[in-house]
Amino acid sequence: MHAELLYQIALTLIPNVGPVQAKNLMAQLGSARAIFTCPIDTLKKIEGIGELRAAAIRKFNDFNLAEQEMKFIQQYQISPLFINDPAYPKRLLHCYDCPTLLYYKGSADLNNPKTIAVIGTRTNTEYGRIVTDQLIEGLSSLGILVVSGLAHGIDAIAHRAALKNGLPTVGVLAHGLSQVYPAGHTSLAREIVKEGGGLLTEFRSPAIPDRHQFPARNRIVAGMTDATVVVETGVKGGSIITAELANGYNRDVFAFPGKISDPRSAGCNHLIRCNKAGLISDAASLLETMNWGTETKMTGRRSGQKAIFIELTKEEQVLADLLRGRDAVHIDEINLRSGLPNSVVAAAILNMELQNLVLTHPGKRYSLY
Repeated sequence: MHAELLYQIALTLIPNVGPVQAKNLMAQLGSARAIFTCPIDTLKKIEGIGELRAAAIRKFNDFNLAEQEMKFIQQYQISPLFINDPAYPKRLLHCYDCPTLLYYKGSADLNNPKTIAVIGTRTNTEYGRIVTDQLIEGLSSLGILVVSGLAHGIDAIAHRAALKNGLPTVGVLAHGLSQVYPAGHTSLAREIVKEGGGLLTEFRSPAIPDRHQFPARNRIVAGMTDATVVVETGVKGGSIITAELANGYNRDVFAFPGKISDPRSAGCNHLIRCNKAGLISDAASLLETMNWGTETKMTGRRSGQKAIFIELTKEEQVLADLLRGRDAVHIDEINLRSGLPNSVVAAAILNMELQNLVLTHPGKRYSLY
């Protein structure tokens, strides 16, 4: 595992090899180490790689940077989450550009059955504060994971409201875990971790906040949640970007309407008017639309009731037959006995999890419900 993590981090350092290419490489070769050791002619033939990227992979020798990151991970008890890790946010795997590797400090379940993003302007009004507080208070009985960006304004209000109401909350960062931005939220970040939440980023520890990294951060917020709620925002800015990304990922988007004369509600009103966000007025309207009032939503855990009349794919049927009547089975045994490519197994298990057919256990083990 030590060696594999070294290669996983190194994979994120190769010039011109981004998340999309990394997913293709993993699907074909199965491990990060194999990517660095396979013949260059094999690399060239993989979709999206070609001659230039294959050469970049073979020539890569900055493993010292990966080793430095591993020391940071060990010193500060960071959890590295590669795309094939069971703890990786599974909703993100449905996004074509999901991060290859995430760095996580915390204990909240990133695959909580019900997860929402609450976002908005950094210069909120009193209306925005009240709406955010009331929304999260109304969600407190369901154990929903609240995700935001740890920014000033609505983000911070959402995190604090989650803490106040005993909900887990995760701050997604646009920089490395060696710092907190804005610096004034350092104590908030510590409280989030202490109270069972977490801090999540795709950037290595030395990375400082940079303008182009915030849209990258926003795609994680949008992709790892079931729904994005926009409280207050102008017609431009990070919240609008996040809402657009969520729509592109086929996630639900909601917005609180505001005064037509208030520029800080102009973005919300615009999203609603263009049918890019559903109008909500409180937690009850959100829960009703998401069908979260009862434990029946397909992405949730349904009090032990198995889904019925679900048509399985050929690959899913193979896995169902393999797991039937058995206790939790390790992923290595599933890969070996199924005869399917590792990437196909991972995708099939994910789909079955979302249909409440497969239960995930610690240690990369799976069983049928």
